[in-house]
Amino acid sequence: MADVENPFLHPSELPFGLPDTGRIRDEHYRPAFDAGMREQRAEVAAIVASGEPTFENTVVAMERSGAVLDRVSRLFFTRVSADTSPAVQEIEAEVAPLLAAHADAIALDPGLFARIDTLHGRRHDLGLDPESLRLLERRHRDMVRGGARLGPAEQQRLRELNEQLSALSTGFGAALLAGANAAAVHVTDPARLDGLSEDAIAAAAAAATDRGHDGGYLITLVLPTAQPALASLTDRSLREELFRASTARGAGGAHDVRDTVLRIVRLRAERARLLGYPDHASCVIGGATGSSDGVTTAGTARAAGEMLESLVPAAMANADAEAAQLAELAAGEVDELRPWDWAYYADRYRVEHFAVNDAALRPYLEVERVITDGVFRAAGQLYGISFTERTDLPVYHPDVRWWEVRDESGEVVGLFGADLWARPSKRGGAWMNALVDQASLLGTAPVVLNTLNLVKPAPGEPALLTLDEVRTLFHEFGHALHGLFSAVAYPSFSGTAVPRDFVEFPSQVNEMWLEDPEILGAFARHHVSGEPLAPERLSAALAARGYGEGFATTEYLAASLLDQAWHRLSPEEADAVTDVVAFERQALEGAGVAHPLIPPRYLTTYFNHVFASGYAAAYYSYIWAEVLDADTVDWFGEHGGLHRENGDRFRRELLSRGGAVDPMEAYRAFRGRDPEIAPLLRRRGLTTAGT
Repeated sequence: MADVENPFLHPSELPFGLPDTGRIRDEHYRPAFDAGMREQRAEVAAIVASGEPTFENTVVAMERSGAVLDRVSRLFFTRVSADTSPAVQEIEAEVAPLLAAHADAIALDPGLFARIDTLHGRRHDLGLDPESLRLLERRHRDMVRGGARLGPAEQQRLRELNEQLSALSTGFGAALLAGANAAAVHVTDPARLDGLSEDAIAAAAAAATDRGHDGGYLITLVLPTAQPALASLTDRSLREELFRASTARGAGGAHDVRDTVLRIVRLRAERARLLGYPDHASCVIGGATGSSDGVTTAGTARAAGEMLESLVPAAMANADAEAAQLAELAAGEVDELRPWDWAYYADRYRVEHFAVNDAALRPYLEVERVITDGVFRAAGQLYGISFTERTDLPVYHPDVRWWEVRDESGEVVGLFGADLWARPSKRGGAWMNALVDQASLLGTAPVVLNTLNLVKPAPGEPALLTLDEVRTLFHEFGHALHGLFSAVAYPSFSGTAVPRDFVEFPSQVNEMWLEDPEILGAFARHHVSGEPLAPERLSAALAARGYGEGFATTEYLAASLLDQAWHRLSPEEADAVTDVVAFERQALEGAGVAHPLIPPRYLTTYFNHVFASGYAAAYYSYIWAEVLDADTVDWFGEHGGLHRENGDRFRRELLSRGGAVDPMEAYRAFRGRDPEIAPLLRRRGLTTAGT
């Protein structure tokens, strides 16, 4: 029997239902998972036995079920991503297949499906409000897609596939984290760090000490291929060493994931066929026979693929033009431009042509000012909200901070958290997750958390950011706003519970405010003197942003098309692949994105998005959502920019709706028409190749 003192077994008494991490210990997780799964199975059994099915005793009852499992899952998987440990990883390996089996037990329960199917057949006669009708239709669709209509033998095989895939994805994530930590580059000669700023060198020294090195400096790796230090290091051999460390992750040694990748791809392909789809991409994006089944806004895998392919010619042409410019700049210094030279000479090019570079801007981009006078100020002016830091609330790690968010009337909106600093226990990248979902059915307010991997400064030193890191702060806060402003009845629709290729839209829109002159002028101030960044340097920095779109678009398209290549394989084709690197090379060449100087943003062996997160076959979502984003930025420009009226409209029509309405209907209600692709093409310089 579970420990009666286990904090997960009862709702938290803390403000906002925040998990009481001061009382929670590692030994509480596994018993809470076991108890939570037992509880929800009992709840489902009670629903099935509750007589004639109604919307309330079936669909609403399902929305209320699984409270203990929800509480433990949300905190535990936050720990898995942001503060793991050997004990946490051991629990994850144990519970991942159990959770997959538990989900299948519900999705494939014949009695539950019979009730949902009956209600679905009578759905237009039940007098449901639009959100409730949508919930019933979503439940039915998801159960059908989850295999509810398969025969017993097929359902058993589906259960086996889901359990195996859960375990393999867990293993991929753990190996990637360990491999990234092991691949950090240790430097003993400080002369080799020439070009790095003083604070970056101090941070590297602190990282070496923190990770057990006896002196020296440690350049830790971020998740993508491109490493920030490549733009600054003058030592070409160190640039090469750092680049090769980045691109070799997972492709050999103690943390090799290539066999894991092949097994994941094969099992996903088999599962897709079992469910009636030709491949995993069609299963994820939609369309067993080329038509949409309402899963994504793209509708079909073919539509997503065709959009990506249409952008390749212009992106590659722009990349080639940029490569020629950089080769000319590097002539006489290197015999041949190589991938580890690109960022260094691109930064030099920006200095010469725009009189700006990242190193020169960083003293003006101190993290506290960026958050308070940038991210929070923009949200306050646009939406009328305010932020009060809560230092009295418990945290799962000392780096975590909480802010209470209120609207201008003083009403509580929710709780916002930030976990900014990279550490060995945190996976790479940046993301948002919710510890508590907003749902009027449950009477809950949102608790959302942004997690980043900024380099922690040495003690007593300021945390100075690059412009890209500032953009990431604004981006992730866009996700947070999507969660904070949720105003739905049912937890299944809360916040970012929208199609995968729509979820990045609000976050990408929020990036626009870092370029607003008023906001930029408020946060871009020297961290010592407080002197604002000169207007001409602001203008130069914004103009310089347009340079490098060839590189940025090509590396992104290469990763997206690689994702599609892996997940457009039939079971027979997946079985025939035995060499990950060879398949990767052929896929990039076949898609026309095998640029000799621009590797994909993620290579297969460290593509966490698609092999350990929720973006399998859906990495295209970023640029798909950018169509809406760029079109919306134009709308704000046409309507005066950073004004409350504009923010209120965006909040009302889009941010508050979550998954309770069709996302494209919500977009049309906001924009007054369907989205247009022209703003995206202009933004990325893709208008010259007939795209």
